[in-house]
Amino acid sequence: MQRVPLTPDGYQKLQEELERLLKVDRPKNIKDIAEARAHGDLSENAEYHAAKEKQSFIVGKIQELKTKLALAEVIDPSRINQSKAAFGAKVKVLDIEADEEHVFTLVGADEADVRNGKISINSPVGRSLLGKEVGDTAIIKAPARTMEYEILEIHFE
Repeated sequence: MQRVPLTPDGYQKLQEELERLLKVDRPKNIKDIAEARAHGDLSENAEYHAAKEKQSFIVGKIQELKTKLALAEVIDPSRINQSKAAFGAKVKVLDIEADEEHVFTLVGADEADVRNGKISINSPVGRSLLGKEVGDTAIIKAPARTMEYEILEIHFE
């Protein structure tokens, strides 16, 4: 299987989610199943079926997180050439046509969260920014329009 690039912060968040599932959600779910089972007839017991469904979801999520963590390649941004946009970089750009500034953090697909400015290095915008330096222009061809972003700042946290 292919390694999954993660920032140290992204790896930590996955570990915390796994811990919560193992130590909080799963034990609560086991208790919920036991309580629902105590109510008697399981064939018509909606609480029991809902708890069993949630159990299936929790087990699946635990397995998914364990796999992601096992395949994770934690990339420390401090060890990267910091003059160019790279994995883990926070890149401030100017949309030349719209005259708007945007800030993107370049992350792996598992950490991408567009609403919070975290974009995958595999996305069209992410791919176009990689390797660029301050002053360079990145051209992104999108279905609606072609965008040109001037790189204003690059920094790593």
